[in-house]
Amino acid sequence: MIRETGSPARTTAPWATLTPDQHEYQYNPQKAFPGFARYGKERAGQNEQVRRDLKPVEVRYGEHALRTLDVYRAPGTANPVHIFLHGGYWRTQDKQNFAFIAGALVPVGITTVIVNYELCPQSTLDGVVDSALSAFEWTCRNIANHGGDPRRISLSGHSAGAHLAAEILATDWSARGVDASAITGTTLISGIFDPTPAMKTTVNEQLRLTPELASRHDVERRPLKVQCPVAIIAGSLEPEQWVDQSLRYYHHLRRHGMCPELHVLEGHDHFGILTDYLEAHSPTLRAITSHTLQPQD
Repeated sequence: MIRETGSPARTTAPWATLTPDQHEYQYNPQKAFPGFARYGKERAGQNEQVRRDLKPVEVRYGEHALRTLDVYRAPGTANPVHIFLHGGYWRTQDKQNFAFIAGALVPVGITTVIVNYELCPQSTLDGVVDSALSAFEWTCRNIANHGGDPRRISLSGHSAGAHLAAEILATDWSARGVDASAITGTTLISGIFDPTPAMKTTVNEQLRLTPELASRHDVERRPLKVQCPVAIIAGSLEPEQWVDQSLRYYHHLRRHGMCPELHVLEGHDHFGILTDYLEAHSPTLRAITSHTLQPQD
């Protein structure tokens, strides 16, 4: 068997020949799916119900106003932990809109952490990423106080949140005094892993990306620092170049000796794909529970 190594030089960007309108369609999900807001409206009642029933504890993990997270504690102690990082193209969304994920995981014994992080344009992508890393570090150091097992932490992220989860995998945690072997698995849903194409969308009016910022946070090129099971998931209705980002990241992991799962889910668009968290036998929920509900050594 030949093992793939290295990160090959990219000769021509996949988006190089697109017209501006084509580029916007391929790399701005709100343009590709203009009815995206209906999903948030449909989940609003469920989010409110979950928050009433599970009564999350809000924790501040830094001085910035958005450095907060909600801990949804499962019954008992030393429960496995799952961290969810929301999407929103690094510039929008809030943890309260994703309480439904805790509603799916807490009943099966998984303490769930839903993270807020800094957003553009008030912060740069550097600040966005640093806040996500800090949220993970806080969880490792403090989740035992909330009934979680700091040795069993899984991750998932959607869209820009998948990028932030990949940033966690590309971080040298030993330099921060954190044992990254606590990460039992990662699920990456409809992710963007190289910020560069976002620079040519209208979203960049808020992101304010520069070539230097985009290169610094291109996790398609950065070496992996954390080895764990990974599931990569995209929707068949998403634009082909958006799906291609997941395929490229899959190849990136393979070149680093990993064997990730790869799923393209039939009939799912960029926003509706989150309903997969609510389906008991879906690839998303199956990956998360298999990563998370592992026997303790």
